[in-house]
Amino acid sequence: MMMPFLLCLYLSPPTFDPGKVSFELVYRDEVSPYSVQSAFVLPNEPLDLTLRHQGGATFKLHAPTLTVSQVKEQQWQLSAPPEPGRHEAVIHREDTGEQVRLNVFVMEPFAKVKNGMLHGYRIGTYPDKPLNNNPIYLPPRGFVKVTKDDLDVKVSPHFTLGRFLCKQKSDFPKYLVLRPRLLRKLEYLLEEVNRQGLACSSFYIMSAFRTPYYNHAIGNVRYSRHQWGGAVDFYIDEKPKDGYPDDLNGDGTIDHHDSMVLYRLIDNLSQRRDYRAFVGGLGRYRKTAAHGPFVHVDVRGFKARWGE
Repeated sequence: MMMPFLLCLYLSPPTFDPGKVSFELVYRDEVSPYSVQSAFVLPNEPLDLTLRHQGGATFKLHAPTLTVSQVKEQQWQLSAPPEPGRHEAVIHREDTGEQVRLNVFVMEPFAKVKNGMLHGYRIGTYPDKPLNNNPIYLPPRGFVKVTKDDLDVKVSPHFTLGRFLCKQKSDFPKYLVLRPRLLRKLEYLLEEVNRQGLACSSFYIMSAFRTPYYNHAIGNVRYSRHQWGGAVDFYIDEKPKDGYPDDLNGDGTIDHHDSMVLYRLIDNLSQRRDYRAFVGGLGRYRKTAAHGPFVHVDVRGFKARWGE
């Protein structure tokens, strides 16, 4: 059953561009080599940036709508303005012409949520106590404001902001939570999927952020990582692009065996040293009358598996 997939591991041409540069940007607990990145800060909050690279290259940072202080060579501190919104910092490597575009999203603080509402958008209520006293289940620090103009903003090389919105119906602006670590994990997985022969320009994201209100409405578990912007449900939709999962194992049927192809591929990465930052949940779901087979991944920081 798996033979067509195994054959494509060796026959598929290496045409995928992972969107990486020759240096890494370090901010908070993220170390990222991608040409498009995103950071999330509160109003008036500082954000420290440091570059990692080999050799004696010269870099320049351009961020006209942010306050920038150069701490030392190839190290800066950005200061967020007081109002929520998106800003851009561009880091340019002079000898190669490479650039990193960093989206700096100034969030609405969590304290602005009143009676489960944020400026007319229903958030709901986060759990009173974190699960097992784990701080990853504390309420998020803030929410990203998303207008219609923001939907197509790239938050990483192959993913746009609008794809992470909650599915609940509402007018704009909408709000979401999104973790940079999740974006890095998705880019890592996308590169690996292509390396192993499954040609894919981007994953089809079925579900990403969920407000506690929406999460409760659909009957999901109380501590679902979707509510903290650290989880996605997705599948590959390339041949054809029809809004439905592809036949990944080539047996002529789209079923749980196809989600198992993705599940096993991702699960096998867990022993890699460079995958340690992405350890988290991995689940496999069968098709129903409402949807096709898909997988869930998250960045909870410890291993969890279901649906094997």
